[in-house]
Amino acid sequence: MNELDVIDRLKWRYATKLFDGDKKIPAEIWDKVEESLVLTPSSFGLQPWKFIVITDQAVKDKLLEHSWNQVQVTGCSHLVVLTALKNVDGSDVDKFISDTHAKRGGELISLDPYKGMMNGFLERMTSEQKHAWARNQVYIALGQLMTTAAMLELDACPMEGITPAKYDEILGLENGRYTTVLACPLGYRSEDDKYGELPKVRYGKEDIIEHI
Repeated sequence: MNELDVIDRLKWRYATKLFDGDKKIPAEIWDKVEESLVLTPSSFGLQPWKFIVITDQAVKDKLLEHSWNQVQVTGCSHLVVLTALKNVDGSDVDKFISDTHAKRGGELISLDPYKGMMNGFLERMTSEQKHAWARNQVYIALGQLMTTAAMLELDACPMEGITPAKYDEILGLENGRYTTVLACPLGYRSEDDKYGELPKVRYGKEDIIEHI
């Protein structure tokens, strides 16, 4: 893929309003989507998220009324629910440090300064601030997900128009460490989706980019 292909794919994508329910994303392609989520960058590398992939039609049907009745939820091939840690704490730092040591080797003690910096960052925030920080990280993952989908010629529709508390209830998250932030249905656009043919409405580079 060259630079022109990348731009063409980004021009091709749009927030799909109607999916073809008969078309499912092949497992080998979906695996690439999940790999891209794993590779999403995050602040400090802490990855304060979990991604729930829903293909069970009955579960998608239950979520419909808590998604402003947006039919993308039930018509898509895969529904990704992006969740964030409710309260990032020292145990999450310890887990990351342990994983870093396992993958990179070296002396564990050499990671103490980085560990101290992360703990210091978290200790200066309230629980609400830490959750807000984790939620912001999830939007980085959403951007990675949507860009990857476009590169693979998969359609997607990011959705904040949901009731997170109800999602948590249906997905069994209520008493866990993670809570729903947003959802993103993926699949293949329907030929009947009129929005697929509409011109993009974007400001020009001269309006939103400044060079210094």
